[in-house]
Amino acid sequence: MAQKKKINKKKIEKAVKMILESINVDSSRQGLKNTPKRVADMYEEIFSGLTKKVKLDVNLYDTENQDEMIVLRDISFYSMCEHHLLPFYGVVHIAYIPKNNKIAGFSNLIEVIDILSKRPQIQEQLTTDIANTLVKQLNPRGLLVIVEAEQLCLYMRGIKKPGVYTLTSAVRGIMRKDITREEALNLIGAGRNK
Repeated sequence: MAQKKKINKKKIEKAVKMILESINVDSSRQGLKNTPKRVADMYEEIFSGLTKKVKLDVNLYDTENQDEMIVLRDISFYSMCEHHLLPFYGVVHIAYIPKNNKIAGFSNLIEVIDILSKRPQIQEQLTTDIANTLVKQLNPRGLLVIVEAEQLCLYMRGIKKPGVYTLTSAVRGIMRKDITREEALNLIGAGRNK
């Protein structure tokens, strides 16, 4: 599958140097002279999801599954808020019920989160994108995605309230039924208060 267009690190270096000069710091001093290059290298890494496509044709494995739920909990991630380019980070929980006894390897599901999270975006969009991609990959009977994150823009600027966690969810298929969703939420919360 073709890669998307590469990140222009030279432009990032130039922009970072301009930002440093704009806040009246000497960008040529020892601690800052390589900062534009370091930031460009960092942006290439933390925005790598912009240059990668999520693989939609994952290997599905046959297994006997009688509508039993599969839950992956506490998958760590980080992303960048598109409003201020500050990080938000936390965990993703996935619960799904396979269709026709077809399951995916856990690493395939984690790879979706890894690629989709490394883009500038808002948490709500990340949650929706993960759910929509997993539905295309798995074609499950039902799916629940919950993203729990701390937003550094709430911590560092504006209201300045550390420790506020934002939860977003996306529900697809039979997970929309109250009893199934309740089971998934109970499984995700199991063992939390040890």
